[in-house]
Amino acid sequence: MLKNYSDDKAKYDGMIPVRRFLPFWDDLTADEKELILNNAVTAHFKRGQLLFGSDGALCLGLVAVREGSVRVSMISEEGREILLYRIGAGEICVLSAACVLRQITFEVHMEAEVDTDVLILNSSTLNTLMESNIRVENFVYKLTAERFSDVMWAMQQLLFFGFDRRLATYLYNKLVEYSDARIKTTHEQIAKNIGSAREVVTRMLNRFADEGIVELQRGEIIVKDKDALKALAD
Repeated sequence: MLKNYSDDKAKYDGMIPVRRFLPFWDDLTADEKELILNNAVTAHFKRGQLLFGSDGALCLGLVAVREGSVRVSMISEEGREILLYRIGAGEICVLSAACVLRQITFEVHMEAEVDTDVLILNSSTLNTLMESNIRVENFVYKLTAERFSDVMWAMQQLLFFGFDRRLATYLYNKLVEYSDARIKTTHEQIAKNIGSAREVVTRMLNRFADEGIVELQRGEIIVKDKDALKALAD
C-alpha cells in the first residue's frame, strides 16, 4: 500500500527520514523539500511482486529501496529475461524513469526478490526537481551512468563469456550469502538470474557435479570444491 510522506511528517526527523534516501537533500531549497514531502510515497511489495507506479503506469520515477531487494531486468518479446542488476537497501534506481530521461529508450522490469519496502518519487516531481536544481539533475545523470555500467557488464557476461564461466561466477558470488556453502535455489531461479534456459543450467550443473565441484540436492546446490569453482569463474 502506498503512503504519502505528508501523512506523517514526523518521519522526516524520525526513524525513516526522507533525506536518508536522497543524497541531494541538503542541496534542496525549502520549497523543493516540501515538494518531495508532499509527493514521495512509501510502498511495500511482496516477494515476486512487480513494481509499478501508483497510477498503474510503468514509469515510476525514482525508486529508493528502504529494506529488501529489487531485481532489475529486461524481457525479450519471446519472454526471455536478462538480469541487469539488483538494488539493495539504501540504493536508488532511476532507469525506471524513461518518461523523464529521454535518453533511456528501453523499459526495465522491476521485481521484489524478497518482501521489500521502497520510497518512490514520482516522475513528475523528479522532472520538476531536475529542471529547477542542477544538483538533482547531476545526481540523476551520474546514477544513470553508473547503472548503465552495470547493464554493460551484464551484456558482456552474456555475449562474451562461456556459459560455464557465467554459471561458476554466479555460484561463487552466492557463497557470500551462504557461509555453509549450501546455496538454496532452483535451476529455474538460476536460469532466470543469468539469462538462460533451465535445461542449459541443469546440464551444466550436472557437469559440475560429475567433476566433483558441486553436489545437487532438491532445492539447493552444495559447493564441494570452492577452489575449482573459483578457477572456473576467473
